[in-house]
Amino acid sequence: ALAIIVAAANEFATQRLIRFLAKDGKTYYGDAILPSGIVDISKATQARVIKGDIFGKHDITDQVADVRLLLAPLAREDVKTVRCLGLNYEQHAKESKMPLPKYPVLFYKPVTALGGPSDGIPVAAPAQEVEGLDYECELVAIIGKEARDVPESEALSHVLGYAVGNDVSHREWQLKRGGGQWALGKGFDGWAPFGPGIVSSRLIKDPQSLKISTKLNGKTVQDSSTRDMIFGVAATISFLSRGTTLLPGDIIFTGTPQGVGSGRSPPLWLKDGDIVEVKLEKIGSCTNKVEYTAKKPRL
Repeated sequence: ALAIIVAAANEFATQRLIRFLAKDGKTYYGDAILPSGIVDISKATQARVIKGDIFGKHDITDQVADVRLLLAPLAREDVKTVRCLGLNYEQHAKESKMPLPKYPVLFYKPVTALGGPSDGIPVAAPAQEVEGLDYECELVAIIGKEARDVPESEALSHVLGYAVGNDVSHREWQLKRGGGQWALGKGFDGWAPFGPGIVSSRLIKDPQSLKISTKLNGKTVQDSSTRDMIFGVAATISFLSRGTTLLPGDIIFTGTPQGVGSGRSPPLWLKDGDIVEVKLEKIGSCTNKVEYTAKKPRL
């Protein structure tokens, strides 16, 4: 029965999966309808509504809904884990003055860190105590089929699709206040916006040939290609599945290229009100505003 469900998922897989608030006030999963010649999902104004389990048996219906707002491509209840790689681009490792890793550098973010393609990036009081807020554009791979001990040659067949994300980081909390672990400086609420949708792995057959970039207040600060990854998507999935089961709904942020704020002299830190746009070829962009939350008065 499981094989039948997986086959059905492959057969009815969407081209560009989005999750959105429609003009009728309801939230749907849908297959984005894009104008001819447009590939940026953030430009979608309509979608065919999807009914059923997006990781199992589902149907792309004839119901067309108008998009009011694109949301995070997966609902929180459909996300299993958020895995992330550090130092996975050669030039980024060099700008960080770190040796090239022999194995993928893995850390996790809580699911509460996820955000949508136009959500604000909330900066809570602890992250306002000292400078260090940074941006990281990343290719995000979403697992669509259970994977354990998969060879690299088969790894991409387990991918539902790809998105672009921003691994928002606070270097002081990441590197100095985290006791050697990175999660504190990367796991605040809303610090993993991604989207604008999930482009099927059938449309992107080679995830290692995509342009990836970041703009800060309209100025390009990161401009690279996924070919600079040390561990490509297939190698990453194969490695992470060794003795560990990857589940449908697992999200993998695959690392950032050079150009981050901490790698500059002087450092370029994000400030309240900054607009950060991360973009990935064939997928589109997420544009998020840095929003300092009000500090509660001390009694």
